[in-house]
Amino acid sequence: MSQAPTGFASVKLPAALVDQAREAAQPMRRSVAGQVEYWATLGRIVEHSGLTAQEAQTAIANYEAAAKRARPSQADDLLAQFMAVENDGSLAQRVREVVANNRSKASPATA
Repeated sequence: MSQAPTGFASVKLPAALVDQAREAAQPMRRSVAGQVEYWATLGRIVEHSGLTAQEAQTAIANYEAAAKRARPSQADDLLAQFMAVENDGSLAQRVREVVANNRSKASPATA
């Protein structure tokens, strides 16, 4: 019995590439597979356009450097969250709750 071709084939990709594709796919509402296919199509177009390997590497390096600059670090994210709760007063309220709770635990129980 022969199987009809499905039009798809499985390939192994480095996990880092899959993670990058997942990250890039989200804002464009693509699947990971769709993102990899999109990149492959771009690669074919670049090769067909006659860019040299050096020109393509320079373009990729510039893109990755720009993406790294645009992506906030975890410390920036944490600071932004801290500033948001500080500005809306929820940080002060939570600190008051923790202090009151700790005081109640520290006070001798009255019987």
